[in-house]
Amino acid sequence: MAGDGVLAALITGAGKLELREFADPTPDDACVVVDIAYCGICGTDVHAFSSGRAYRPAICGHEWTGAISAVGSGVAQLREGDRVVVGVPPACGSCAECRAGRGENCSVCIAFLHGRDPNAPAHGGFASRLAVNAGRVIAVHPSLTNETVAQVEPVAVSLHAVNRSVLCTDDTAVVLGAGPVGLTTMQCVTAAGAAQVLVIEPNETRRAIAISLGATAVSSIEAATDLVAEHSRGLGADVVYDCVGGSASLRSAVELSRRGGSVCMIGFKDTAAAIEPAQWLRKEIKVTAAIGYLHHEIGNAMDLLADGVIRVDPLHTATTNLDGLAATLADLASGESGQMKVLVNPTW
Repeated sequence: MAGDGVLAALITGAGKLELREFADPTPDDACVVVDIAYCGICGTDVHAFSSGRAYRPAICGHEWTGAISAVGSGVAQLREGDRVVVGVPPACGSCAECRAGRGENCSVCIAFLHGRDPNAPAHGGFASRLAVNAGRVIAVHPSLTNETVAQVEPVAVSLHAVNRSVLCTDDTAVVLGAGPVGLTTMQCVTAAGAAQVLVIEPNETRRAIAISLGATAVSSIEAATDLVAEHSRGLGADVVYDCVGGSASLRSAVELSRRGGSVCMIGFKDTAAAIEPAQWLRKEIKVTAAIGYLHHEIGNAMDLLADGVIRVDPLHTATTNLDGLAATLADLASGESGQMKVLVNPTW
C-alpha cells in the first residue's frame, strides 16, 4: 500500500502491467469491502497480457477470495469477518431473459461476469482490498483453505460446461488440454458419471498430473486418434471438451468425436478460428458452448471440493505477490512455463 490508498495491478497493454493507487474503498449501501487473501491468475489475464487487447479493469484478477472488513448499511446477510469468494449474483428476475424464463442467460449476470455492470469496481482482485456489490460474494465453505477457495472459480466454470454438455452416464469423454480448467473439467466429467475420460495434452508433466487426478488414459495430440479409437471400439468419443480453443483444437475435437457425438467449447481465444463445416455436417456433431458459470454453481463447486470429489491442490504450483506479478504473467504467456496455477497474495 502506498499513502492512504490501495495499490492494484492492471493490465494496460501487451506485456504491460501497472501498479496504480486507488482510494481506500468504503462500502455503498449495497456493497461490502473484502480484504483479499488470494487471487488466482486466469488464462484470460494471461491472454490479455500477451495480446494487449482491451481488458476491463474490474476483471483484471477475477478469481479472488478474502474476508469482509466493512459492510454497507443495506446489507443484512453478511458480517465483518465472513470469509467469502467472488461470483456472479443470482439471476435478476427482471431482464428480458429472466422474464422469458431463461434466468440462466440473465443479462445482468453476464454484465457482472464481464465487468460491464454499471457499478463495476475500478480494479479487480490484484489488490489488497476491494469494494463490490454484496450479491457478488458467496460465503466460503468452512472446511476449505483460502488457497483452495481461490481456485473455486475455474471449478465452477468446468462444472457449468459439463452441466451444459450432453454427457450421459457411461460415455467416453475426451478432454483437450490439461491446464487448470482442463483438469477440473476432467474431474467434473468423472463425477458426472462418464465411463472413461481421456486427456490429450502435449506436456508430459501435465499428462502425469491428469493420471494422478483420475484420467483413464492420456496421450499427446499426435497419438490421440489411436488412443480414442482403442478406448471407443473405433467409434470415437461421445463428448469432446475443448479446453484450449482455436482452430487446431476445434478441428481435433471434431476429428475425435464419433458420428452423432458432441463438442463442448470451453477454451477461450479472441481470434478467428477456421472450421470445416462439411465435417461437422457429415458427422452430425452437436455443439455446446460454456462461458462463466451460474450463481449456485459456485456453491456446488465448493461442495465438490469439500467432499474431495475434485482436487485442486496439485494444480497450485506457485504463489507470487504484486511486485512479482508482471514477471509471472510474462512467464505464463511465454508458452514455456513450468507453472500450472499461480495465486497472487496481494499483501505479501
